Amino acid sequence: MPHTQVTITTADGDCPAQLFTPPGGAGGPAVILYMDAGGIRPAMTDMAARLASAGYVVLLPDLFYRYGPYGPFVPREVFKGDFRAILGPLMATTGNARAAADTQAFLGYLESGPDVTCSKIGAVGFCMGGGMAIAAAGTWPDRFAAVASFHGGNLATDAADSPHGHASRLAAEIYIAAADRDNSYPPAMAQRFEAALTQAGVAYRAEVYEGALHGWMMPDFPVYDEAAAERGWAALLALFGRTLR
Repeated sequence: MPHTQVTITTADGDCPAQLFTPPGGAGGPAVILYMDAGGIRPAMTDMAARLASAGYVVLLPDLFYRYGPYGPFVPREVFKGDFRAILGPLMATTGNARAAADTQAFLGYLESGPDVTCSKIGAVGFCMGGGMAIAAAGTWPDRFAAVASFHGGNLATDAADSPHGHASRLAAEIYIAAADRDNSYPPAMAQRFEAALTQAGVAYRAEVYEGALHGWMMPDFPVYDEAAAERGWAALLALFGRTLR
């Protein structure tokens, strides 16, 4: 899949990113992919390439750029030990508010790209990236038409940058895919998040993937569930196909 290594200057420094374009050079609507806590690695770039193969211009920024060089990590090895000790310092350098602020630079980069064919864009986030994608869409509501969160955690908390606090500003259609056994997104939190969306009049669909565990979409995670992942990809492409084309 055609892709280019780029550097995007944000308010906090230079963010490495990769831009994936559809085959054939025809371009397409743009999508920002907000990574999980495992960082940039082959599995993540493969997912960006798969989305590009469906006709989208995909920007994959390295949201750990404030930390400096790292990895790439092999999640199956990381999860054998104290993964919080390994990933925690990197995760501390970003968050929903910082990712939303970074998105201003990402949008500016995409605006100058000749491959982008639609003014409205999409976003998809995995794990920590789910909340980031929602926060970005709430911060820049005139730019996002659709957002998908897969096994996103902490979507409705008392934190100042909790994603559910953006509900009143969201103009995008939202898709929330949750695991049915996920301590980072328990049923009470899901109810709180969905209540905020409903009260704000946001168009959304929330689904619980029965039997799936947190991280089921990630092909290099030990909890990867191929059947559930394919269901997720079908839902994602349907969302973008309906809203971005």
